[in-house]
Amino acid sequence: MPVPAGRRSIVRKMERRPFLVSAATVAAAPLVFGTGAPDAADLIDTNVSLGDWPVRKSWVKSPADLVARLRRHGVTAAWTASFEGVLHSDLAGANARLAETCRSDGTGLLVPFGTVNPTLPDWADDVRRCHEVHRMPGLRLYPSYHGYTLDDARLARLLEAASRRGLLVQIALTLEDERSQNPALTAPALTAAPLPGLLATVPTARVQLLNATSRLLAPTNPLLTRLADLGVGVELATLEGVAGLEGLLAKVPALRIAFGSHTPYFYFEAALLKLQESALTPAQLLAVRSGHARQLLATRS
Repeated sequence: MPVPAGRRSIVRKMERRPFLVSAATVAAAPLVFGTGAPDAADLIDTNVSLGDWPVRKSWVKSPADLVARLRRHGVTAAWTASFEGVLHSDLAGANARLAETCRSDGTGLLVPFGTVNPTLPDWADDVRRCHEVHRMPGLRLYPSYHGYTLDDARLARLLEAASRRGLLVQIALTLEDERSQNPALTAPALTAAPLPGLLATVPTARVQLLNATSRLLAPTNPLLTRLADLGVGVELATLEGVAGLEGLLAKVPALRIAFGSHTPYFYFEAALLKLQESALTPAQLLAVRSGHARQLLATRS
């Protein structure tokens, strides 16, 4: 099968640049998801999904295939949700299947993040199951597909429930570029503008934004600076521009930006290039690779 043009470009770039950390060294690192000091070999991917996106065939043939690819590139933990959670109405079933797959096929690498929809009448029980039954460390939300925005009072109640249980809440601002969306499956990009006001009402909530794109991840965006000051996390899967990570941290040094690949919708290697093409200090690199992810999982006092 021919390699897609975009992937050939990625592979050529990777051949010209040595990896920052040996994949073999990283793969041997212990899996620790607590608040201890991060190891330089750790690479935590905070944005991974299982399954096929409905209108796009995945390059991942099985969970074992996904795990093998991630381990080969040095990932030591992958925060994993299920594409089923985006469109399925039975989220309890989707979350149970996710938890079982991560347990049986994840080999300690896949860390399940359940999906909750606060517009459904049983959302609170979904939160309870994710925490008490499946022992998940966090939740992943898809407001654009579930029909609410960040100023919805129901979201505030969900954040309160998650905060009481010490759960991290990931909010996907997008899943795919609007220009490539199937007309029958369109969802507008979500604005993060209401988030500071929301967090003022739930100050103990821990939030990470996924797939923020250049709408938010612009070094001169005052909203991004405000969110950084509030401790909101982001990840780099949709960060654009050569040395984009370096430029972003130069302007917003307090930003908790973690590694994220949006695998398998994106090729994992594209995220690695974002690390390689920026000149980061050792402290910055450690924070992006694993430190910020660990901070996001740490319970706020």
